[in-house]
Amino acid sequence: MSIGFACVILMILAMALAWLIRMRTGQSGWIDAVWSAATGVAGLVAALSADGERRWLAALVVALWSARLAGHIARRTPGAGEDPRYAEKAREWGADFSRQLFIFLQIQAAASLPLLAAIAAAARAPRPFPDLFDAVGVVVALGAMAGEGIADAQLARFRRTAAKGSICEVGLWRFSRHPNYFFEFLFWCAWPLIAFGYPTGLIALAGPAFIYYLLVHVSGVPLLEKQMRASRGAAFDAYARRVNVFFPGPPRNDQN
Repeated sequence: MSIGFACVILMILAMALAWLIRMRTGQSGWIDAVWSAATGVAGLVAALSADGERRWLAALVVALWSARLAGHIARRTPGAGEDPRYAEKAREWGADFSRQLFIFLQIQAAASLPLLAAIAAAARAPRPFPDLFDAVGVVVALGAMAGEGIADAQLARFRRTAAKGSICEVGLWRFSRHPNYFFEFLFWCAWPLIAFGYPTGLIALAGPAFIYYLLVHVSGVPLLEKQMRASRGAAFDAYARRVNVFFPGPPRNDQN
């Protein structure tokens, strides 16, 4: 069995498990926790199947990413109820929700493949190890994980103390409406750096390109902001005029 095929089977089975957990518990947060953990395990398989010492660096980086993200989502899920994104899907799909969700999660399984390809390309870079590109890649990856962790902690702290219906505009959330998503994108920018220097390494560009498209145009920003506009109304519109949607930047004056 090829490594690529093994990773595909692993993700298919993992997302089938995620579907079963969601249908049993009614808590869709477990879906993202399972996806993060499964992508981490598949990433370890993709990295460790390479030759040379760089595979250990790739394996360590993806393991840290997966443990942090899956752990964060798993901690916040119990008692959190349905994720608004999946609640909207449930309303849209109605009586066909179970079948449609299973198909949707298998599409999520396929969505991990460009990310796994980026990890595999980095692990197989034929340059001498270690070098400057490895060091810069690790700095980017660790900085991104730290930034995402800080953003998650700031949002959690805000939600514990803020009035219901208010909008988080503290810390990193003053500079981007989705700093956690930005830092997730930045993390995947580390893999082209580690993969630098050989033609096949260009495959690693698929990681940040795909995660940017997914977060900004498909399942991240659009769904969350649709829900925020529905629940916060004019307050969210004013916030959106002040704060950049994705890439951090200084807040703007709200002239309206």
